[in-house]
Amino acid sequence: MAATRTLRWGFLGAARITRALVPALRAANGHELTAVASRSIDKAREHAAQWSIPRALGSYEELLASPDIDIIYNPLPNSLHAEWTIRAAEAGKHVLCEKPLALTVDEVDRIAAAAKRAGVVVAEAFMYRHHPQTLRIRQLIESGAIGELHLIRSAFTFNLDRPGDVRRDLALGGGSIWDVGCYPISLARFAANAEPTVVFGHAIHGPTGIDEGFAGQLMFGDALHAQFDSGFRAPFRTHAEIVGTTGAIQITRPFKPTHQETVTINRGDRVEEIHVTSHEELYLPEIEDLGRAILEGTPPRVTLADSRGNVATILALLESARTRQPVTLARE
Repeated sequence: MAATRTLRWGFLGAARITRALVPALRAANGHELTAVASRSIDKAREHAAQWSIPRALGSYEELLASPDIDIIYNPLPNSLHAEWTIRAAEAGKHVLCEKPLALTVDEVDRIAAAAKRAGVVVAEAFMYRHHPQTLRIRQLIESGAIGELHLIRSAFTFNLDRPGDVRRDLALGGGSIWDVGCYPISLARFAANAEPTVVFGHAIHGPTGIDEGFAGQLMFGDALHAQFDSGFRAPFRTHAEIVGTTGAIQITRPFKPTHQETVTINRGDRVEEIHVTSHEELYLPEIEDLGRAILEGTPPRVTLADSRGNVATILALLESARTRQPVTLARE
């Protein structure tokens, strides 16, 4: 697709999560929210009226066929991410797909192949990876501020109290590890700058068959390991600790940061506070990153190889929980 000065966005579905992206798109230079599509034209019109979106369409196919759309945002249920991301790429559209990008490694590979054939950019929507807090943590680790990494611990839980929520449907890719556990797994891989070699997982299943709670360990060789928990049965919790041989980084809101955050480094009895400020529209850096990848040809911050590693790790953890045995990840 030829580069355009203004990148025009279409929303695939009228999901609640799109409300987070709308203000950032309105604040982004060179980006324009053009259309929303739903399988119900009435729902599309309602969503368009609510968010002042110029055009409402009554099918996903109509959106993909629209010549005035450059980027598709895909927030559909997890089980539909791969199918509609591939179809969008085949239609010549760039895609920002909600996490998880896919539910199998094969699906990620097919997405990558479709994007390559079409010459389009596909990126997974992990907003936290673009936040200045996350980028600062990377700088601290690489500068040796806490010595050699030893341990990464994190959690992401909340009470999911809506009985009919798609995240409770196993057939739609439901479960806490896919919905929120993917964040601590992503952070551990990001902090380690490596893929885990062995993982062990334990799941607490609910009546619909999904994991309503998950606890996992990831081994990065012999000297570094990560621990995390995710779930739908506990109050809202997000925190992370990255421990090195000389200090530990404490992060209060690693995955849902605000525009003003404080990262703490503990070195024995010495405490250092690092204040991080970002744009008030928290999803703006994610949008700008995708725009640069499209118009300038730079790799997106969350590459498809990165997404593939996260999916592979989640699947290994689920296999471990099923077999109650450690799982060794295959090396490429």
